[in-house]
Amino acid sequence: MDQRVREQDRATAAAAVLPSTDRPPLSASELRTIMASLMLAMFLAALDQTIVATALPTIGHQFHDVSNLSWVITAYLVASTAMAPVFGTLSDIYGRRVTITMSLVSFIAGSVLCALAPNLIVLILARALQGIGGGGILPVVQTIIADVITPRERGQYQAYFSAVWAAAGIGGPILGGVMTQYLDWSVIFWINLPLGVAAMAVLLPKMKRIPPHHRHRELDWIGGLLLMAAAVVVLLVLTWGGGRLAWRSPEILSMIAAAFVLTGFFLWHARRAAEPFLPLSLMGGTVVPHAMLIGSLTLGTTIGLTVYLPLYYEVVYGLAASQAGLALIPLVAVSVVGSTAVGRVMSRMHHYKWVAIAGTGLAAVVFGAIAIFTPLPLWLFLTLLATGALGLGTGFPTSTVALQNAVQRYQIGTATGASNFFRSMASSFAVAAFTAILLAMLGAREALNGHAVDITHDLSVVDTVAAFRPIFVAASLMMATACLAVTLMEERPLAGPPDADAVAVE
Repeated sequence: MDQRVREQDRATAAAAVLPSTDRPPLSASELRTIMASLMLAMFLAALDQTIVATALPTIGHQFHDVSNLSWVITAYLVASTAMAPVFGTLSDIYGRRVTITMSLVSFIAGSVLCALAPNLIVLILARALQGIGGGGILPVVQTIIADVITPRERGQYQAYFSAVWAAAGIGGPILGGVMTQYLDWSVIFWINLPLGVAAMAVLLPKMKRIPPHHRHRELDWIGGLLLMAAAVVVLLVLTWGGGRLAWRSPEILSMIAAAFVLTGFFLWHARRAAEPFLPLSLMGGTVVPHAMLIGSLTLGTTIGLTVYLPLYYEVVYGLAASQAGLALIPLVAVSVVGSTAVGRVMSRMHHYKWVAIAGTGLAAVVFGAIAIFTPLPLWLFLTLLATGALGLGTGFPTSTVALQNAVQRYQIGTATGASNFFRSMASSFAVAAFTAILLAMLGAREALNGHAVDITHDLSVVDTVAAFRPIFVAASLMMATACLAVTLMEERPLAGPPDADAVAVE
């Protein structure tokens, strides 16, 4: 790197560490306190995506309603996905303190209402309120990290938060099952009250010490509503299509048409608005679209495999449900190692893409090998899965840090919210695609008259292996595309502490 680029990097780093607000930099103690409270907030949002699943049978039995039970999950998913870009943009307009407060208050209030719900309808509505808060927590937390941590150091902290997400993914179903069996299902929601209040009590006073980077402007309500409406319709199509409703049913086809119309109106409005809700120019360039694609494909692959691997374990290897859940640990937990490796490289080297290129490429090769050689002995399958997860983990910090490093400070919230939005949408698309593959390979017919397809009925090992082979191929292709996106993405210098520049390796 030439001298001019080094000097520019140092100048940007100095501005990131000590912005022009005359506020002294955060002390190490203050930074640890802020990070701990942010990790607790993210843990709550991540936990509530998994802890409820094991309580659903008990909830359905108590409320004498099983047919609408899936809405307990769907309401949270739809609300959190639709609200992610909203809170990201609001944080750029009104500041991080206001938006993280709104997110946590909504999440806590929704949790209390869930615990007190007298019937399933109230529980579903309360889950939607909880999802609104949960949808704001993740992007705002990531934006606050960007406010207090320089880009070069940010990858290490993103790895810590990946570990929090993995812990919630592993511990959620177990914790939910224990609480439901030995206490009461409402406890899985009550636990959010003290933890959420604690996160707010620790974080909010420290937020005054964080330099403001938002820029007040008029909020484009029309653009925001159009984007949310389009997202809700698309998610409902992905949730109901092929299960509750046939893909070619009039309802699904009408919803698909509505999604195209809403998306078209959103794009038309965004091109003409003076201050659009989601500036289309923000989505261009040589970094942002690639980073969003990397994050979306990586998370989509992870979620898609997480949803359907238990079925593969139970049928092919004869594992019990609890054992199948434990067998997901290599996929969920080992990815944190890959995230940590990328974070360390980002903090020490100017050229950081090579780890993500190697990691995503490794994941593509591993999932391709599984598709070719399956069925494998269980120990070998888990070993290969853990190796693929190692590669998966490299995509998360790389995409987030590169994206935040490529936009203006007052646009970081908007960009981060949009990135989380597309990641959630990609996850839903991946699950829907994997479901369609299974149904097609197993010869199942689409559900009609509101009856769901049961693809687990009387499955043989041979049929299951044949059905999952194209799923592993799809996972391989998704990661190969992510690898290509990392390769094509511009590798911009990451600003860091001035003293770190002196020791960074070319």
